[in-house]
Amino acid sequence: MKYIATIDDKTYEIEINSEHEISLDGKSLSVDFLPIGGPPIISLLLEGSSYEAHVNPTDVGWEVFLLGQRYLVVVEDERQRQLREVSIAQAVHRETFHLKAPMPGMIVTIPIEEGEKVKRGTNLVVLESMKMQNELKAPRDGEVTAIRVKPGDNVDQEQVLVVLE
Repeated sequence: MKYIATIDDKTYEIEINSEHEISLDGKSLSVDFLPIGGPPIISLLLEGSSYEAHVNPTDVGWEVFLLGQRYLVVVEDERQRQLREVSIAQAVHRETFHLKAPMPGMIVTIPIEEGEKVKRGTNLVVLESMKMQNELKAPRDGEVTAIRVKPGDNVDQEQVLVVLE
C-alpha cells in the first residue's frame, strides 16, 4: 500500500517495503523508529543518521517537531486521498484552526495580536520546552480571533494557545 504525506503543500509518496526499508518518491531508504520516553517522542534512524521527533496527533493529521522546526503532516493512503479529492471538489470551506501546545512548556513571546490578519508561516507563538525555543507558525492565512495565553504562562501539552479563523 502506498501512502501520501503532505508537508507544507509538498507531497511525498511513501511505500513500506519491509520493517526497516521504505521507498520515498521511488528511492529506497533504510529506517528504524521507536517511541521513547512517552507517546509523543519518537527516535528515528534514517540512512544511519539519528533524529528525535515530537509527534502529536491533531484534528487534521500530525504535528511533528524535528530539528527545532514544526511541521504539519497529513498522511493518507491512496484510497483516502481519492475520496478527499472528490469531497474537496464538492465543497470548499475553511475551518477554525486551534494552535495547540505540542508539548508542555513556557510561553516566551506572542508576536501577534487578536484581530490581526496573518499569512501562512507567520510566527504565532514561541514556546520554550526542554531548553529549546520552538516557533509555532500559522498553517494558513487567516485572522487571529483569540489568544488564550500570555508570555510567561506555563502550558500543558494539547492546550489551545491561539485560535485562527
